[in-house]
Amino acid sequence: MVHDELLSAALRDFTSTLRGDFPIQGILDNLVHRVTEALPVAGAGATLISPGLAAQYIAATSEPTMRLEQLQTQLGEGPCLLAYESGHQVSASDLGDDDRFPLLAPMAVAAGFGAVFTLPLHHATGRLGALDLYLEPAGPLDPRHLAVAQTLSDVASAYLLNAQSRDQARDGADQARSSALYDALTGLPNRVLLEQRIEHAAQRAERSQTFAGVMIIDLDEFASINACHGHAAGDQLLRAVADRLLSSVRPGDTLARTRGDEYMFLCEDLPGPREVEDVAGRLAGALSTPFVLPATGGGPLMVTATVGLAYAGAGEDLSYEVVVDAAVALYQARRRDGVRNRLVDLRSARQTGDRSIFRRDLQNASALDRLDVAYQPIVRTADGRVTGAEALLRWTDPNRGPIDPRAMVSVAERDGLILQIGEWVLRRACEDHDHWSRAVASPVDVSVNVSAKQLMAPGFSATVATVLAETSMDPAALVLELTESIFLDDTERALMVLDDLRAFGVRMALDDFGTGYSGLSHLRRFPVDIVKIDQAFIADIGSGSAGTAGTAIIRAVARLAHELDLSVTAEGVETTAQHEQIRRLGCDHAQGFLYGAPMPRHELSALLEANRGATLSPGVPSRPTTASAARLSVVPEPARRA
Repeated sequence: MVHDELLSAALRDFTSTLRGDFPIQGILDNLVHRVTEALPVAGAGATLISPGLAAQYIAATSEPTMRLEQLQTQLGEGPCLLAYESGHQVSASDLGDDDRFPLLAPMAVAAGFGAVFTLPLHHATGRLGALDLYLEPAGPLDPRHLAVAQTLSDVASAYLLNAQSRDQARDGADQARSSALYDALTGLPNRVLLEQRIEHAAQRAERSQTFAGVMIIDLDEFASINACHGHAAGDQLLRAVADRLLSSVRPGDTLARTRGDEYMFLCEDLPGPREVEDVAGRLAGALSTPFVLPATGGGPLMVTATVGLAYAGAGEDLSYEVVVDAAVALYQARRRDGVRNRLVDLRSARQTGDRSIFRRDLQNASALDRLDVAYQPIVRTADGRVTGAEALLRWTDPNRGPIDPRAMVSVAERDGLILQIGEWVLRRACEDHDHWSRAVASPVDVSVNVSAKQLMAPGFSATVATVLAETSMDPAALVLELTESIFLDDTERALMVLDDLRAFGVRMALDDFGTGYSGLSHLRRFPVDIVKIDQAFIADIGSGSAGTAGTAIIRAVARLAHELDLSVTAEGVETTAQHEQIRRLGCDHAQGFLYGAPMPRHELSALLEANRGATLSPGVPSRPTTASAARLSVVPEPARRA
């Protein structure tokens, strides 16, 4: 009866202070103090141990007991480690006469302790650590007291296990957010995070009445460096450039890598436009010293860059439009031979000047059939067979090279050209698909990106129906790729349009899943057939804790998608290790440079005809065949590595 009362009181006191969200250290601290209050012991210590006998958390009731807990992991011996390894209680009733701990025992005796009794902290499937009960005189501990201590340690283990699971879930969520917001190669913020920073900068600029500027730094001839020295050298250069540029960034400003060889810089709290130009000059100057890269044999490598600048004046609206203006400035800088940076005044550029020139050139390119479509293969992960291709919009000027897709699409959307261009891409893709379907025995799908303005425009469903009829396209072979932003403004309207498209037999894919507003719960509501997992999670595979979180996310998405009868495609696959991992995790299809860079329609036709339903070996990467290997599409999105 005395034992029951003692146990009941100890449990009541112990659990009354614990909550469901109590931290691990707090649980251990509570345990050791409650034990010493409830039992006739001189002190207590508890240590959580990770595999490899490394201490994760330590709690103790006094300085001497804390020192003894620390010494056990430092010395590699002691009752705590023995109880953890064996899973059983350890009794040392006379430390002065115990030869199991030749290093620790004399130190414990010198600290005034004659005995120690240790209980394992464990659960049904694993071990957590151990609880040490210290006695001042040598001698036994009443079995009833040991039973109370064991019960308290078991209860504490349950709380600890719950806290560990909670922390791991939180860490996984943090890693997932980090993967979606940071570039895997350089560690810099990506475009998603940059957009968030611009929103915050707009709020600060409104209060401070200061200038803010955006610069796009685009490396010159990067594709040639990749072609001459290989992609390993290209990756080393991208990291080295990031380090150089970071050295010129002020605290509070943001340097991001937004696609292949392009960096973007957001600077805030500037007195005027002159300071914007000064910062641009400083960034360009950071690249003036040659780079020395191991992958090129150590020889000096000169790199130049073109910079496009735009700014918002004091108290003026700052939004993502400033990025578009910087892209327009970059375009204009490349139009003018010898000009390496150009400043665009955001106040006037929206109506006249450079934006008008850009719009005119884009309109002419569209009217004169100077736009093009490249296709990136989509393969089945089980056997590498090509099952589809994604249509990617391109505009390559013969003198200035590839045009930034964000500038092109943003201006097209703002000035009403996106409907015309979007319909052209859809028709072109369907016409090309008709050629492929006759040339190969097995069916091949074609995917076309659709922007929110296209989808929500009056008559979009009718446009799709007309194109399908005029090109004799099989609706089941057409996949329209959407981003979740489509559902944010007018969800009901978007769902009605998608229902109309599904009635035709067209399929839908949710692109870039895992970034922005995407969530697993949304898969249950949106009428999609395919989930495309963003490349940020694929890039993290095999990269430590970030890779662990990315793997867990991919597995969870694949499992839920399959339960909902959806197909899963992994984007941005570049290595055979990534291919094998996504296949094991349940991804049905994949695309990326491992299987093929975006290629002209005749190259894809030749590939399909030569292979008659092509199986692409994931062991032999297909390198880009043009200087512009980055993914360009009808909707703004993170581009693939150049």
